[in-house]
Amino acid sequence: MADSPSFGPFALRVTASHVVSYFLAGLGAVLFLDYRSQFLSEALSCYMRPVDAPIVALGPIFQIVRGLIFAAALYPFRHVFLETPRGWLLLWGLMLGLAVLSPTGPAPGSVEGFIYTKVPILQQMRGYFEVLPQTFLFSFLVVAWSRRPSRAWTVVMVALTVIVALLSAMGYLAATGRMPTR
Repeated sequence: MADSPSFGPFALRVTASHVVSYFLAGLGAVLFLDYRSQFLSEALSCYMRPVDAPIVALGPIFQIVRGLIFAAALYPFRHVFLETPRGWLLLWGLMLGLAVLSPTGPAPGSVEGFIYTKVPILQQMRGYFEVLPQTFLFSFLVVAWSRRPSRAWTVVMVALTVIVALLSAMGYLAATGRMPTR
């Protein structure tokens, strides 16, 4: 097992793992969970922006900030999941408990969401098909990359993060009509 990383490498791993897993899960959700129609439904239209709103296209870029917040919050506890057998499972449980099932606001699919929102429970639970795989992949990537750090991991994950950011920026430009054409 590798030595526990300093904050810089840890933040890079957490942020890149979050951005990549978030993008893949979001793409899957749009393609397979029909988020386009779901977000326009009566239950969600006052809560969620349409998937083709320009600001939504920037969502993956904003996840860089969220990844850094995760890194700062997780860093003091990194030994728990980086140095424990099946530590990825501990990290996944933490993410499920704090970010999915019990965030401080009434997010769909959370305990608060079930109580305080008007969104039907089954419609809220549909989001689990996005957030469960995303948090699983995030947890696995963070722990695997930290336990076996290598230049290959870094190059691939940073490249994927840059690609996601570029696609996000291009999506924003296209949604606002600012994308250059031939």
